[in-house]
Amino acid sequence: YLDGGFGVGKTHLLASSYYRVPGPKAFATFGELTQLAGVFGFVECIELLADYVLVCIDEFELDDPGNTTLISRLLSALVERGVSIMATSNTLPEQLGEGRFAAQDFLREIHTLAAIFETVRIDGPDYRHRDLPPAPEPLSDAEVTDRAAQTPGATLDSFDALCAHLATMHPSRYLTLIEGVTAVYVTGIHPLDDQNVALRLVSLTDRLYDAGIPVVASGSKLDTIFSEEMLAGGFRKKYLRAISRLLALSREGSVLGEQA
Repeated sequence: YLDGGFGVGKTHLLASSYYRVPGPKAFATFGELTQLAGVFGFVECIELLADYVLVCIDEFELDDPGNTTLISRLLSALVERGVSIMATSNTLPEQLGEGRFAAQDFLREIHTLAAIFETVRIDGPDYRHRDLPPAPEPLSDAEVTDRAAQTPGATLDSFDALCAHLATMHPSRYLTLIEGVTAVYVTGIHPLDDQNVALRLVSLTDRLYDAGIPVVASGSKLDTIFSEEMLAGGFRKKYLRAISRLLALSREGSVLGEQA
């Protein structure tokens, strides 16, 4: 279990281990693993993964007691079958779910998960922002619109319209939204006060980051989207990770502007 801050190389080490270990293996995000179990069912999912030598899980997160129980049982069953598990997260196993739920069954599952892993702490600065200046000043709406028009394969949306559209589908489908997209242009960025909207934006940000799609925006700075209350709550690390990734993608977007 690789624990550490944002951008310290945990996913790089996880991917390197995946490629280094011989034999059949699987690599998935935590969200993808829960979706797999949801589609095929618990027993079928175990059978699908039981013959693997290694299962790598990136961004291990527990957002609700249901997922906690499901993944705890799944991993316990796989370990009993001799499958090795390697995971990354920004929270230690015994702290997963801290500040979110207090149900005794939830805490019991947390302890079960913690017993499965040996924790390795990875420290260091966030490589995405190492020796880089703070968040750049946003562009104007007109500048964003003009640059979008000059970028083949780009999308252009207002921030409110984008957030409203995200609410019409499950986050597991966000990947389909960005298929074939070369860059994302968004006007009217502003701070959010609804946690449901914020978490959907986090999910989209993760998909954009995984795909390496640049972001160009107008309005408020990207590091002000999530309120101080959100950053002090149970999903703090999710929001901080999203900010780190959005800033990295916005710098990629700045390069697009220079090339245009």
